[in-house]
Amino acid sequence: MTYIVALTGGICSGKTTVSDSFKKIGVNIIDTDIIGREIIEKKTKISSSIKKKFGKTILNKDNSINRFFLRNYIFNDKKSRLWLEHILHPIILKESKKKIESTKSNWCLWVVPLLFEKKIEKKANRILLIDTPVRTQIKRIVKRDKISIYEAKKIIAHQISRKKRIYLSDDIILNKNKNIKKLNSYVYYLNNFYMYLSKKNNQRNIKKNNLTKFY
Repeated sequence: MTYIVALTGGICSGKTTVSDSFKKIGVNIIDTDIIGREIIEKKTKISSSIKKKFGKTILNKDNSINRFFLRNYIFNDKKSRLWLEHILHPIILKESKKKIESTKSNWCLWVVPLLFEKKIEKKANRILLIDTPVRTQIKRIVKRDKISIYEAKKIIAHQISRKKRIYLSDDIILNKNKNIKKLNSYVYYLNNFYMYLSKKNNQRNIKKNNLTKFY
């Protein structure tokens, strides 16, 4: 059975940067964001339901769904966000399971931004958190999405608190300054560590004396 390490973190914490680093050294990556995008793009029934629900406000000129517009829409409407999650998340979990089961390596990295929010952390053997100070998150969101500080704070408020993420995670990488060289060294160490755990088939344990921190 493949040993599953779930990678999570708040918005703009650097999850993609770290998962890309793991990918470069040959680790199998199962990214729920990519799976979700593929579902919206390829499953006509799902995309039609979304278009019917949200209308032209979330569409590109070619009638395709603009995920950026969609995300902004649901962050301002809790009922709509829950509706969309209710449709997408069961399929995302099903596709994740398929991809994990088809993985031939000893361990894989399962990238799940809403791991704790959806209470699916127990589906992983171990949890790797990419941690970032909230102030840094806000700066990155404003710069990336060209939105106001107020809107950035609103997006962060929809996610679990930084304190709780840290408490629930096994391994933590602080990604404050995007030092790629340092991140790569952490990734190299963790790859060897997870290879060891997968071979020993250790059970997941979230006690603090087993915590690995890269700060």
